[in-house]
Amino acid sequence: MDYTSHYDSPLGGITMASDGTALVGLWFDGQKYFADTLDREHQEKHDLDVFTDTRRWLDTYFCGKAPVFTPTLMMRAGKFRKAVWELLLTIPFGHTMSYGDIARRLAEAQGLETMSAQAIGGAVGHNSISLIIPCHRVIGANGSLRGYAGGIDKKRRLLQMEGVI
Repeated sequence: MDYTSHYDSPLGGITMASDGTALVGLWFDGQKYFADTLDREHQEKHDLDVFTDTRRWLDTYFCGKAPVFTPTLMMRAGKFRKAVWELLLTIPFGHTMSYGDIARRLAEAQGLETMSAQAIGGAVGHNSISLIIPCHRVIGANGSLRGYAGGIDKKRRLLQMEGVI
């Protein structure tokens, strides 16, 4: 059984989802691929420890500070997406990385000569734990802001808040 709770952020509502122990989803309400990893059967529950931790993480983040902890996460994805998302977790607060950089790093880690930046883009776009797995920190090779499931306006505001732009 999955559980959900709501968080009111300065950028709009956020839905959190948990399996009871770990965070399995974090989406801006109405974003692309909203709740795509959430069980059909779920109920609202606010008092889970992971939701308390996630609220504390979000409060710190929206105060413009880098949280020094990560709530317990459960990535509901295949091997490739998990590998991409784990790489996203290494992008520090206030920094960015290009799709091509991620492709090169992942190819190197897997002993491959190359990897498609477009494939990386697909995995980044389907990130089901937004913000904590910082897909908003991924940009185009020329520094341009490329797609964000929560909307480019939110991506811009998040990067401004982190002092990137």
